[in-house]
This record gives sequence, structure tokens and C-alpha cells, in this order.
Amino acid sequence: MTTLDGFPASFYGEPGVLGMLSNGISAFLVLLQNFSTAHTGIAPQGVENILAGVHLILIGGICQLLAGLLSFRKYDHLSGTAFIGYAALWGSYGATRIYFGAVAETPTTETNVSSNMLLNDTTETPVCYLCLSIKESAVAGLVPYILLSFLLAFCSATVNYIMPFVFGAITATLVFEAVVLMAGSWALVVSGILELLILIFAIYGSAALLVKGLTQRLALKGFGTPLFNVLLLGTTNSASTQSTGQEKKKNTKYAEPMALGFFSDTVAPFIFAFYSFGYMKSFGLGAAWVSIVSVAQLFSSYYAHLRQDCYHTTKFGLHATYWLIKAWDEFVASALIVKDSEVTSGREMMVGDWFFVVAALVLCCGSLNIDVLELIHNMLFVLLTVSTVPQIPLQGYYIFFGVACSLFCATSLYGTFSRLINTIAEKSLIPVGPQPVSTHQLKKALTCGRSEQGDQEVLLQMDHTSDALFYLSNGVAAFSAIQAAVSSTNPSFLHLTVPWVLISGAIIQAYVSRLQVAGAGRFGSVISSIYVVVWATWTWFRFAGKLLQFSTEAAYGFTAGAIALLVINAFLMVIAAYRNLVLLFLTAVMEVVLVCFLLSTLQRLPYQLEVAMLVLLSIICIYGALASMLNCIFSQRVLPMGPPFLKEKMKQETAPELHCPEANSRLTSGLLEIAGLLEKGGVCGIPTDTVYALAASCKNPQAIEKIYNIKDRPAEKPICICISSVEQLVAAKPPFSPLLWEFMRNVYPGGISCIVSKGDWLFKLGVGPAYDRVGTNNSIMIRVPDHTVTGHLCDITGPLAITSANPSGEPDSTHHSMVVNRLGEKIQGVLCDGDSNEVVASTIVNCLRIDEGTITIVREGCVPAVKVRQIFDRVRNMMGEC
Repeated sequence: MTTLDGFPASFYGEPGVLGMLSNGISAFLVLLQNFSTAHTGIAPQGVENILAGVHLILIGGICQLLAGLLSFRKYDHLSGTAFIGYAALWGSYGATRIYFGAVAETPTTETNVSSNMLLNDTTETPVCYLCLSIKESAVAGLVPYILLSFLLAFCSATVNYIMPFVFGAITATLVFEAVVLMAGSWALVVSGILELLILIFAIYGSAALLVKGLTQRLALKGFGTPLFNVLLLGTTNSASTQSTGQEKKKNTKYAEPMALGFFSDTVAPFIFAFYSFGYMKSFGLGAAWVSIVSVAQLFSSYYAHLRQDCYHTTKFGLHATYWLIKAWDEFVASALIVKDSEVTSGREMMVGDWFFVVAALVLCCGSLNIDVLELIHNMLFVLLTVSTVPQIPLQGYYIFFGVACSLFCATSLYGTFSRLINTIAEKSLIPVGPQPVSTHQLKKALTCGRSEQGDQEVLLQMDHTSDALFYLSNGVAAFSAIQAAVSSTNPSFLHLTVPWVLISGAIIQAYVSRLQVAGAGRFGSVISSIYVVVWATWTWFRFAGKLLQFSTEAAYGFTAGAIALLVINAFLMVIAAYRNLVLLFLTAVMEVVLVCFLLSTLQRLPYQLEVAMLVLLSIICIYGALASMLNCIFSQRVLPMGPPFLKEKMKQETAPELHCPEANSRLTSGLLEIAGLLEKGGVCGIPTDTVYALAASCKNPQAIEKIYNIKDRPAEKPICICISSVEQLVAAKPPFSPLLWEFMRNVYPGGISCIVSKGDWLFKLGVGPAYDRVGTNNSIMIRVPDHTVTGHLCDITGPLAITSANPSGEPDSTHHSMVVNRLGEKIQGVLCDGDSNEVVASTIVNCLRIDEGTITIVREGCVPAVKVRQIFDRVRNMMGEC
């Protein structure tokens, strides 16, 4: 194993450097164009605009997106939300530049001047009608970002006094960029000056963070001192925003992504509202803006999944699906359908909206035990989906939709602000309301008072936070595919259905498949991955095929593909039989749907059968989504999914011998069994006071090497040691200062790991042969868990080298079954203790400079950083008085 002089630099990484530099450079690119236009009076032309747009997407979009993802991993709510939000902004603005460039490069002939050009009333010069539409769309997109950027600047003032200036300058810049688009070029110079300020502030802020990351000191001012205390915004709300059970399911190893989800739910409906009220004449560029911010919302869903938060994974995933589908539906309708009668017919035939209405009601059920704000937000989403049902006459369709979008946007804006402030303060300062229904009452109502059995079976699959989204994506695709049957005699409307089936069934389900790859389930993402192919093939043949008029030979190619999918789905039915009855029914109905697909390739399809099967598939998906989400939220079976159809039979017939021994932590014999395996050089899963860990005896260095191979852990990441009590350290007589001793006595035992100087005292502690295999050359991380079983185990075996029991990069294991499912074939035993006390690992504190009055939070875990610093300040003050 390669050791380093200090802990890995990734621990000290400051993604804010990349985020602020991305903003600064992006502003600089726009600045150059604005000053050039103001000086010469000539706006950038085709290729120049396209290149600028590409650079904005690459630098302001992709680079800043990376900074946002790293910020979420560092438990930085504000920076994660801001950087991913601004990544969507610069990416959208880059797309706008590319649109402008493409329009300028399009030759205008005399025949299309009348349709594409207008006369300016004052100058009587030709103005491109499409350019005017692009400007309207850009203004519609900039306005919500102005509001959100102002909120980000205000919230960042409670953290430091550099980011408010950066975000405030961005806010002012966006205002004048919108003025440039609406009123002319007089605001170009003001916008350019503000963009110069963004660059200056960003450079200073990046330098301050870079120096802080390298030296672990605030050498340059600006970070660590807020402009004002966040507590000044209000008093703590007496009502708990969430139940204890719901809060426990949030893996606080990652920052809360709720604010980012609300952020995205502010931008998308605002753009739709502008379009619905007639401000935008075309939705081409609007579709690009909504699509980009929907990708940002998918990231909020992804980080909710990493936090093992099924509800927000499902909610933000469904919302992103809705915005994507509606954006491209409106684009297709506005670009390809020009007659009002045809638009009306197309609207009447879009039945997929009804599935979104029911799915929105499912989210309402899931939010009953969270807070009033969440319930109101979901109820407005129900209103939003109702406003787009096909039965609404076209005359009132856009007015209703625009009003619903406006209400939803306002609530989302408040939600963004409240989630940001409350997560920064770690208190409910901004009112969000109490729980509408208590967790106990809701569970009692859902279970109808029946006794709850089989909880253990459900807990084995509690990390499947994406199951509900899997059912919903298939349900939307299935219900929307009914369009193909009811409009089979009128193929002019088939292209309207392409976004509905393709986005939900293929694109979003591909995202769901990615989420399921990391799960502890036996079959991972096999079913969702195959169904991506099913719906993509379905879309290509049933919709694009009729428009492209495939030949008979091409249709036979799809016939062969349909037969292959039928065979594969038969194997999927076997897989589903190992999971639950709901999934088994879904795959069985899908088999009939694939038969219909096969018949359609042979032009022998009875459309009534296809409609019936698609409706049945949608009903199964709705129930599966509701049951999966509620069971995951409450970590027990509140709605039945049905037992595995084959699992018990296979167990009785084969009764295979367990490859990985599972010892009971409540039995002395179980503890001695695991201790014996560790003494022999084995690697075992053990419980701690936080999450499950992999352990190896410090008497066996080769076993510590095995841990790296088992976890696929990077060699540069050191492993800590676990002991039973501080008294063991006292007996080893390490040369610690009185301040460090007092600090460790105040945090041990508990969910905190301290990094201290390495030395020969480790041999007296019992580390001995593993001295070079744990920690780094100069430092070692020590853990004293507040867990009786782990303490007794360390007393028997001596110091243990431990690390979290999960493949590197995946969520922590919170139940012994997760350890068995993930790593059972690679380890020698598991000490089973049921649910872990926490869902996140310990907080790591660097104490190497504690004598200088400085500690550093390397990783925030189950113990909040604020609490750690409070303990340290109290100990330091007490020692100072002495």
C-alpha cells in the first residue's frame, strides 16, 4: 500500500475554486462580446456566436456542474445548489448564443423575407422574426434566474462575504443582459462592467479558497465570516419539519438536494408561464432552457438517492420527466402543427397527462408526514397536471396552464429560499409548517391496523430508492403509448407522442437504470435496462416508422427484434418472481404488450387488446410506485407488494450452505466466532455506533490489504484503527497535549474520528505488525465507537483496522443484510446486529494542529460540524481558564 505524508488532498479539496472561476471566465466571455458590440455597434455574427455558446456550455456549464457535484459530496448545500443552478444558467445562455449564431448563418431569400423578417417601427430595417422570438425566450429564461440568483446571494451572506458579491454581481448582470435583449444596446456597457466585477470577485474568492485548501488556514479574508448571522432571520420553529423516522433515512454523507429541486421547479414553470400568456411566439429555445434545468433537477434526484431518500428521488425525478415531456411536446406542437383544428385534435388525444395527475396524487400521499410546504407544493403540482389534461378546450388551455405554472413557480421560489436557509442554519428558521399527519397515524391508516410481519424481508430491499421512479417511468410510457392505438387511423398526430414515450420510457428509465446499478439487489438494473430498449424500439417503429414509411423488409427486421424481446422478457419474468408479485405482474403484462408489438410489425394487431394491456400496465405501475415509495419511507411493509414467488421454494429445494457465516451479535458465541475469524486473518463485517464497517485485525497486515481489494478502495486512502476506550490510549502513553486529551475525552466514545500524530506508542497499543498499513506516514485516525458489541470485540482482538462496509463510491451499509448482499462472497463473516444506529459514517476531525487552537472538519458525518466546534470551543475555554 502506498502511504503519503498527509491525508489525501481530495479531503481538503475546495470545489468552490472551480465553481467561481467558471462563473468568472463565463462572465469574461460575455464581457468581451458586449464591449465589442458597444464599441463597434456591430453585434456578434454567426460563427462568433456559436463559438461563444460552445465555450459557455463547456466552461460555465460542464466545469461548474462538476464543482456543484463535488460540493454536494462535501456536504455544502449552498455551493452545490448554486453551482449546479448556475451551470444550468450558463449552459442555457450558451444554447441561446448558438441559436443566434445558427439564425445568422441561415441564408434569407426574398421568398422567406415576408415570413421571417419584420420591419422595425423606428428604423425601418429588417429584423429577423426568429431572432425576435429567440430574444423573447431568452428574457423569459433570464427572469427566474435573476430572482433565484438574488436568493443565492442573500443566503450566501449568512456563510461568508465573498460569495454574496459574486452572486450579487451575477444578479445585476442578468438584469442588464435582459435589458439588452429587450431595450437595445445602451445597457451593454453597464452589463460589461458588472461582468468585470464578477471576474474580479471570482478571482479573489478562488485565490482565497485555493490558499485555504493548500494551507488549511484562512490566509485571505472572506471565508469563515458571514455578513450577518443566519439566526437573525427568525426563531426556531417549534414544530419539527420532519418525523424522526423520515430524518433517519437521510444519508447526511451528502448535502441536501431539496433546494436544487425547488430551484429547477422555479425556472421551468416560469418559462412555461411566459409562453402560455403569449409572450413567447415559439418554444424552440424555451425547450432548450427547460431541458437543461431538468437535467439539473435529475441531479437533485440523484443526490436524494445517495441520501437514501426515496421520496425526493421520486419527486424530483417525476418533475424532471414532466418538464422534459411538456417542453418537447410544446416544441413539436408549435413547430410542426400550424392549424388550430389540428392542435385541438392533438390535445384531445394526449392521454398521458392523466397519468401525471395520478402520479402527482401519489406524491401527495408520500408528503403527508413531511411538512405543510411540501404538501402544498405537491397539491399545486396536481393542479398543474390537471391544467394540461386533454379535455380542456384549447381556448382556456393555455390560460389555465399559465396560472397553474405561476402559482407553482411562486411556491417553488419560497421553497428554494426556505430549504437553503433552514439547511444552512440546521434549524427551521423559515416557516414550512408542521407535519400534516403524524408518522404513527399515517402508518396506522395505511396498514389498516393489521399486524406488521415480514419487515425483515422489506428491509433487505430498503436501498431500492429508485423503484418508485421505475414504476412511474414505465407507467407514463405505457399510458402515453395508448395514443398509437387510438390515432392509428390518423398518423398525422403520431409525432406528438414521441416525446411522451421516448423520454419517460427510454431516457428517464436509463437514469433509473443507473440508480439501480449501485443497489444491493441481486439483479441490479437488468429489468429497467431491458425496458429502455423496449420503449425506444417501440417509439422508433410505431411512431417514426409510419412517418418514414418503412419498407416491408425493414418491418420484418422489427419482427425479429420483437421476438427477441419476447424471449428476453420471459427471463425477466423469472427475475421478477424472485422479487415480488407486483413486479411479476408487470413483466407478465409486458409480455402481452410485446406480443401486440409483434403483431403490429405483421400488421395483424387488434388495437383493443393493446389498449387494454397498456391500461392494465399503467394501473400496476401506479400501485407499484405508491407501495414502493411508502414502504421505503417507513422502512417496513405498509402496502403489500406480494412475497417472492420463487424464493422460498428455491430455499427449500436447494438449502445452500452459507458462504459467509452470519453470527448473532446478541450471543457470546457469535462474538467469539467473529473474533476467531479476525484472529485467523479474515475480514469481517461488524456493526458500529454509526454504519456497518469492514474490520481486520492489526495483527494481520495481509488482512488489511484484503480490505482494499474487497472495496476497490484507492490505495492512497488510509484506514483508521478502532479501539474500545480512551483508557487503552492512556496505557499506550502517546505524547498528546492536555488539550487533545481533554478533547478526546469529550468526544469518545461516539461518532467522531480524530486524526492524531503517529508514533511508536502505537506498538504499545497493539497495532504492531500493521503499523505501516494503517494511517499515513505521520498521522493515524482513531475511532472509539459508542457501541457495546464493537467495544467487546476490540477487547478480545485488540485494535482493529476498519472502514465502511460498502464498495467505494456507493452508499453506506445500514443493515447487516446489505453487507451480505454486497460483499458476502468476498469476506469471511458478518456480525449481525440489525439496523445501524445511523445512516452515515463518523465525522472526521483533523487534530494535528489542535495545540495551535485549530481543528479541521475533514468529513462531516453523523455528528454535525457545528456541534464538534462547540465541543472544541468549550474544551479550549475550560483549559484556558485552568
